[in-house]
Amino acid sequence: MADQIVIHTVKSHGAKLARLHMHDWLILLLLVVIEAILLIIEPFHRFIGEDMMTDMKYPLKGNTVPFWAVPLLAIMLPFVVILLFYFRRRDVYDLHHAILGLLFSVLLTAVITDAIKDAVGRPRPDFFYRCFPDGNATFNPITKDVMCHGDKAVIKEGYKSFPSGHTSWSFAGLSYLAMYLSGKIRAFDRRGHVAKLCIVLFPYLLAALVGVSRVDDYWHHWQDVFTGALIGTVVSTFCYLQFFPMPYDVNGWAPHAYMQVIEERNGNGSLNDRPSVTEVETSYLRANDGVESGGYGNRVQATMDVETGRRH
Repeated sequence: MADQIVIHTVKSHGAKLARLHMHDWLILLLLVVIEAILLIIEPFHRFIGEDMMTDMKYPLKGNTVPFWAVPLLAIMLPFVVILLFYFRRRDVYDLHHAILGLLFSVLLTAVITDAIKDAVGRPRPDFFYRCFPDGNATFNPITKDVMCHGDKAVIKEGYKSFPSGHTSWSFAGLSYLAMYLSGKIRAFDRRGHVAKLCIVLFPYLLAALVGVSRVDDYWHHWQDVFTGALIGTVVSTFCYLQFFPMPYDVNGWAPHAYMQVIEERNGNGSLNDRPSVTEVETSYLRANDGVESGGYGNRVQATMDVETGRRH
């Protein structure tokens, strides 16, 4: 079986795979343009009366997690992990689809988040000192709406509280990473390895801490953070499942495309003629890692013997 497994590298299959998904990459570029537009346009300025300022007088602070750190957590960290798995297994299908799904997860989340931000225009908890940096409040004598005299850019950001962009971005990238890891290390193989679960939950912890920091810095209300986390998690799940099975699936270690290639190489025969999942993965790992014998190899061989007996 091992001689039937082909190693799909960037050099051998990368260009073909990129051409096949050219429209997906073009849509990604379109999402970047849309996101840039959403960041430029002025958000909705909702009415803010004097009696509404009670919950908006928190101090104006800096960011515990700066803006530049969010792409590092949401994009670069998952990218490095994906790249490490590629160097180990040499599967360009996994590399390409994982990166494409990650970028779609983050960019779709960004567009959804900023579109809602601009449409809702909810003031941040520190809006009072954004609007009146000297502490002297001024209101329209007729409409009773605020008459801000602070920096325009700071005031603009003050109307972008709901939902939290830091949180949605973090959950979009790190939730995706958690699902990717759970599939690769078989976290749900029913063998009771709690250590694997700890690895899977760590990205969620990082994302949660980013969300907590937004409340601590008085840049967001808790509802903003909760909604941002929900958006990022839901979008990342949909994007991941476009390219990979559910992490608890028996095929959860490989992208859909890889299993399709294996089936095509076996002539699309009947179910009994196709290799079992264990045979495919074992041959795949042997071709990449040189697994020939030892404890793991013996266990795999025993499993293959059982499955062979079942088919006969």
